[in-house]
Amino acid sequence: MISGVFAASITPLNPDYSPDLESLPLYLSHLAERGCHGALILGTTGEGPSFSPDQRIEIYRSALEVRQQWPEFQLLAGTGTPSLEETSNLTRAAFELGMDGVVILPPFYFRNSGDEGLFTWYLNILRTSVPSDGITLAYHIPAVSGVPLSIDLISRLHDAAPDKFVGLKDSSGDRAFSSQLGEHFGDDLLIFTGNDRLFTFALQNHAVGCITALANLISLDLNDLWKANRTQLPANHIQDKISSFRGICDQFQPFPSLIKYLVSKYYDFPRWPVCPPLVELSKDSEDRVSALLDLA
Repeated sequence: MISGVFAASITPLNPDYSPDLESLPLYLSHLAERGCHGALILGTTGEGPSFSPDQRIEIYRSALEVRQQWPEFQLLAGTGTPSLEETSNLTRAAFELGMDGVVILPPFYFRNSGDEGLFTWYLNILRTSVPSDGITLAYHIPAVSGVPLSIDLISRLHDAAPDKFVGLKDSSGDRAFSSQLGEHFGDDLLIFTGNDRLFTFALQNHAVGCITALANLISLDLNDLWKANRTQLPANHIQDKISSFRGICDQFQPFPSLIKYLVSKYYDFPRWPVCPPLVELSKDSEDRVSALLDLA
């Protein structure tokens, strides 16, 4: 099963906003070198909803080339769209290509369908597109998707397909919800926090790792914290450092633009653009975040 520090990877783009397929495996190798156990491809930081189904499949295929150098590097594919058919097809394609698992956003247009509608939607994908041993995580990010996933819904899906629906990426940033996940499921589900500030708290509540945007930048610190928790060593100073870094980054949005700027500034990658409607950081924001952070 999967666990550890996963980067919510950025997606390298060409100037015309098409995927830079040659750069992606090189970038993922960089993440592996810096202590990431794996990466989520085409999540929020990877601008997943900005790409067509054909582009997404090309991106999945390109990402898998990292295995030539890092055969143990684990890859999760973001496959969620508002369309049941598109999500089913992308999920099936991700597994057929050899991805280790999928992370599925809820359908984010008809937001008032309720738990019953969401249950039927997810269960259809699990039954038609996920192999018997396929790892499927739901993606709980209500501030972006507008669709919260309740504890009852998560429990129903796990009960209905326990060998396929195995976990959750929790990007709610809600300590109470993180605690409820731990209390309700214990070690029965693979819970990954999407909020760096809550990494220690989530691990103490049965989470198995993190999938975060900042793992593109501070994966070494996140890895140190993960290892300290596994060996029950004190690590408050590491969490404080991570939380401080996150507090600074939260001031600058959108996150994909911020991460791409910092990756180019500190790690000698090209200054990849973001796909509209996202916009680049302003020069003022670049100067201010550079003054506040030190990644040297």
